[in-house]
Amino acid sequence: MTQLHLPLKFLAHGAQPDVREPWLLVLMHGVGSNEQDLFGLARMMPPQFNVLSLRAPYVLSPDAYAWFEFQVLPGGERRIDEEQERESRFLVGEMIASAGKQLGVPAERVVVGGFSQGGIMALSLLLTKPESVRAAMVWHSRLLSQVLPHVAAPEAFEGKALWVSHGSADNVIPPSAAQATREFARTLPVALSGADFPGAHEIRPAELQATLAWLQSLSAPTNA
Repeated sequence: MTQLHLPLKFLAHGAQPDVREPWLLVLMHGVGSNEQDLFGLARMMPPQFNVLSLRAPYVLSPDAYAWFEFQVLPGGERRIDEEQERESRFLVGEMIASAGKQLGVPAERVVVGGFSQGGIMALSLLLTKPESVRAAMVWHSRLLSQVLPHVAAPEAFEGKALWVSHGSADNVIPPSAAQATREFARTLPVALSGADFPGAHEIRPAELQATLAWLQSLSAPTNA
């Protein structure tokens, strides 16, 4: 894989060398984790994918990072640091553009994905800058109300794809959050996939296998 120079710390796993039309998958971890967290999945991805696992920019404690900080208010609702979220979303957008250019992968072969807060970032990026990616892969996440005023025009989502999966017993972000994301996605001409799977706030094998099958079908040569 090409030596990449990017604005965020990351781990990289290259596509199979003989792939004629490589893709790029960018993975983003949840709050309090780091770039090692999802990198273990890189070798399981379809061989046409270059995989980058990013480290979020805000330090919570040693080896624990966040895309943005938030508080849980007495009523249970969350108040996010909107400036940090915007800055992270900008950085990820810059990173994807730079990585795509360095790897020779156009935006139509870029998938951005993440777990929990990382999935929030992936979804927000697809919704606000759909021209920068082909699809978003969203595990156990939610749609930020702060992003809604900045969603691109519906026609910008033609040909885009979205995967939304969740744990039916998720005790960190409730399954209703995934349902709300799907309901919003259905108002756009985006190809929506995914389901709820048995489990809590974790990616279990059945969910991972279904996600991999979706990635494979998305990136099959007939779709390129």
